[in-house]
Amino acid sequence: VALGKTNSAMTSAMTSAPRVLSVQSHVVHGYVGNRAAVFPLQLLGFEVDVINSVQFSCHTGYPVLAGQRVSGDDLRALVQGLSQNEALDHSFLLTGYIGAVSFLQEILTLRQMLPKDCCYVCDPVMGDNGHLYVPEELVAVYRSDVLQHVSILTPNQFEAELLTERKITNIQEAIDACNLLHSKGPRVVVLTTLDVPEATRGGESVAMLLSCQGSRKWLLRVPWIGGGPFTGT
Repeated sequence: VALGKTNSAMTSAMTSAPRVLSVQSHVVHGYVGNRAAVFPLQLLGFEVDVINSVQFSCHTGYPVLAGQRVSGDDLRALVQGLSQNEALDHSFLLTGYIGAVSFLQEILTLRQMLPKDCCYVCDPVMGDNGHLYVPEELVAVYRSDVLQHVSILTPNQFEAELLTERKITNIQEAIDACNLLHSKGPRVVVLTTLDVPEATRGGESVAMLLSCQGSRKWLLRVPWIGGGPFTGT
């Protein structure tokens, strides 16, 4: 009897927990993408379903890249299976590294199949420090097709520059870039890196900028820790 009550309580808790569909990369070695996101979300009480956009040996910062990219057709098949089993009732859609245009285009179809009030959190993983590590044609798809469906956008400085087609050299230009991104769809924009001297205090800090549409901006500084590079959120 006690076990039955426990199972019932567990089922109730799982049913009531916010559900996240996390569509990101998977790596065998290291912690990026779904390897970095899923466990913390579960610890915070979210029920997480996982689709891997790629399966790589290591993240793309390593000299050798080995593994497979999941195609748009593969994603469509997975989503159809979820839909047919009535399992597409997520509160949040989270996307990260996507390695093919066909896959990104299927993400838009997926978003339309999810509940209308589903919050789409998009990390437009395209590159960093002036270097692209996805096909260049993905940038245009993000800019023209994806942003209008996004609730929360989390680009780094380089990705924000790609999406707005503007350089960011100071805090005011970062604010202007966030406002431009708001006009394209996202209500919340988090610049996960803001590498300009007045924000980093000449390199002493790592800086980030949080922007809510129609509200204030917040600049976050944390001490710089040497010994990197560091990868993963």
